[in-house]
Amino acid sequence: MGLPLSDEVPETEPPKVNLALIAANFAVYFIGLVAPWILVRGATSYNDIIYALGLVPAYILCGERLYTLFTSMFIHAGLMHILGNMFYLYIFGDNVENIMGGLRYLIFYIISGLGATLFNIASLLFTPSSSISHMIASSGVNPWMIPAVGASGAISGVLGAYLLAFPSANIRVMVFWGFLPLFLRLPASVYIGFWFIYQVVMALTTSFGGVMAGIAFWAHVGGFLTGMALAPLFIDKRRLARTRYLMTIMSGPWLSTRELKH
Repeated sequence: MGLPLSDEVPETEPPKVNLALIAANFAVYFIGLVAPWILVRGATSYNDIIYALGLVPAYILCGERLYTLFTSMFIHAGLMHILGNMFYLYIFGDNVENIMGGLRYLIFYIISGLGATLFNIASLLFTPSSSISHMIASSGVNPWMIPAVGASGAISGVLGAYLLAFPSANIRVMVFWGFLPLFLRLPASVYIGFWFIYQVVMALTTSFGGVMAGIAFWAHVGGFLTGMALAPLFIDKRRLARTRYLMTIMSGPWLSTRELKH
């Protein structure tokens, strides 16, 4: 699928909220590593943080630990996990904030994360019992009791909004041909569209193939769909028009002139 390196949508103002979200995620991660007791009383390791602040689907269905619907968005399973998520947020989040405004973007981000989490829980309800049994037998772990952590659900919502607003914007992507890195420019509709199809395929594979993937693909799907649904309500048309106008000046006539409809 390739790693996005940058995009060609200009920033119209400093993305303060997006940078604050990135800083908050890194702060929580590193505090959890070096001083976990600051985040959770009595915690002695980062694993304690994951189990205390991560979202366990079974608890949510019982109406318990509802605060983890929010806290789980800022907990990550490891360094590569947070680096990958924050890199995507850095590439795509600034432009989405620019066309929404800071406060709207923050609300949009949180709701997208909540939508992703609820979608992931719902997917377990509709997963065949035979698949759940196979997951337990193969891994020794009940998927209902695995803590879900990470910002990827909320970031998936950001990708959905970006795709809706800038389908023709070029994304600079690095892919590997064997060991040889190749650098491509792909329209957002192609790159993000392929990303979404991959999430759907993997989500269906985990649910109906009884595969314990270790990645909440349904959360990615749910976050993306939530973001696509909410974007027309949160995007400021004047901000969007200004950004598209700058893109036209900077990049030429390839820009799509499609407008979002409320």
